Amino acid sequence: MTRPVIIGNCSGFYGDRLAAAREMVEGGPIDVLCGDYLAELTMLILAKAQAKDPALGYATTFLRQVEEVLGTCLERGIKIVSNAGGLNPAGLAAAIRDVAAKLGLSAKVAHVEGDDLRGNLDAITPPVEGKPVSANAYLGGWGIAEALAAGADVVVTGRVTDASLAVGPAAWWHGWARDEFDALAGAVVAGHVIECGPQATGGNYPFLDEITDRRYPGFPIAEVAADGSSVITKHPGTGGLVSVGTVTAQLLYELQGPAYLGPDVTTHFDTITLTQEGEHRVRISGVRGSAPPPTLKVALNEAGGYRNTMTLVLTGLDIEAKAAHAEALLFDILGGKDRFTEVDVRLLRFDRPDAPTNEQATAHLRVTVKDPDPRKVGRAFSNATMELALGGYAGFHTTTPPTAESAFGVYRPASVPRSAVQHVVVHADGTRTVVTDPPTADAAGVEGNERPFRPPRVDERAVRPDLVPDPEPVAGPTRRVPLGTVCGARSGDKGGDANIGVWTRDPAAYPWLRGFLTPDRVRELLGPETAELDIEVHELPNLNAVNVIVHGLLGAGVASSTRPDPQAKGLGEYLRSRVVEIPEALLG
Repeated sequence: MTRPVIIGNCSGFYGDRLAAAREMVEGGPIDVLCGDYLAELTMLILAKAQAKDPALGYATTFLRQVEEVLGTCLERGIKIVSNAGGLNPAGLAAAIRDVAAKLGLSAKVAHVEGDDLRGNLDAITPPVEGKPVSANAYLGGWGIAEALAAGADVVVTGRVTDASLAVGPAAWWHGWARDEFDALAGAVVAGHVIECGPQATGGNYPFLDEITDRRYPGFPIAEVAADGSSVITKHPGTGGLVSVGTVTAQLLYELQGPAYLGPDVTTHFDTITLTQEGEHRVRISGVRGSAPPPTLKVALNEAGGYRNTMTLVLTGLDIEAKAAHAEALLFDILGGKDRFTEVDVRLLRFDRPDAPTNEQATAHLRVTVKDPDPRKVGRAFSNATMELALGGYAGFHTTTPPTAESAFGVYRPASVPRSAVQHVVVHADGTRTVVTDPPTADAAGVEGNERPFRPPRVDERAVRPDLVPDPEPVAGPTRRVPLGTVCGARSGDKGGDANIGVWTRDPAAYPWLRGFLTPDRVRELLGPETAELDIEVHELPNLNAVNVIVHGLLGAGVASSTRPDPQAKGLGEYLRSRVVEIPEALLG
């Protein structure tokens, strides 16, 4: 098979567009239909579902999609590959067989397992304290490749990396060896671009003026060639846009530096070249790869306790005084802040002087409490806020009625030696194949004993002596305008860290950006909540971009975070809104 394999994505998260699978299969030719359903928060959601019913633990919406497209996929030879198996890939595989039988179809369904480490936590670093509700190693694409090579029509997995949903099919299609790191790295990049669905085709894109077709974006397709290069596109007649800009935005999403560590390959994002090949066609080439680390990343979700939030509305004059009065009264009623494990109080200012409407004169006092005892943070807390209704500040009201407590989880990243994980394919006939690991890099220098865990850093200049030299900075007079005048951004969460990818719309502005956006400047622009946090800024000159990591901004992950934006989805747009001095030569 020498032509590129055509891989179409139909899901970027559990709860994404249900019609996307049918639209991808019916919209044009593809060889593989893949879908990403897992995230760190999703594993916690699936663990709760499995606790109630051991037969669950997988993404149930995937079954509805399979029922719509399975017959067409079998007829056309389209393979289906998904990580929707979550915590129970065997259960999902059995459910798909039931769907096939109901439809009168014969489908070979395989599944990949071995990522679930809840039965053996001993090898995980840092050591696991207590009993996590989920503990999953991130597996690679070779189990998927072996299942497809054995004739599977459908392959479902547990926690493989998102990009593995493209790496596995590409490795199977082209017959790659485990040490063809450049080709594998190219497939990782293609998989990373399409894994979040329409984020690669104009969704969440900051430059709306570039998107002339404002219909819901078509889901992305990666045409992966034998050398690992690819073309990102979408089906004809669908909405959105595929451009160097939209692909750049997705490439920068949730990175942790130029060296992208995966189970199959370390992909060097500073080697990527993007070229607009035609309308809605962007070529990715030049990607370099090296051996993966000797450890696998592990995602742990633990029960964190219980939480509750009430939001009090403040209107008009004396907002800060009203907020201070309300906070003091509330915790006097509750017996003090010390009776809770954690208290988070945020005054969110939306108000303006002499506001033209009532709504524009309001601010929110958002109060969150956490504790292992649900009785403390349940109605006892939310009912206490209502005692302020007649005895508090003028204009008191809340955004919701009193609410009950809810359980929350704590996310912890960790690592595990590959030798402690058995990556297994269970074929359609029930036979089992243990998947062989790829050759790995030297273990020297791999961090793992610190807390919180961070992946090992790679010296890019040692790996890449051909890195672009430092460009000359832009000189001349400046003007105060929003950073987003010349830069795009996309942000998100990686556990407790926030990631912001920032790129320049015009390559001529990149020398200015890389000199301007230092860690100290990021702290200044993002404000007080980042003042004491560790911030890294990594350069990606090939993409005219920098990657910013704000360590610890999200606490113990999205399920535990008390920020109004717990996944930092809006953080990049906030950064773009800040007014800064930009050289007039870059403003046109």
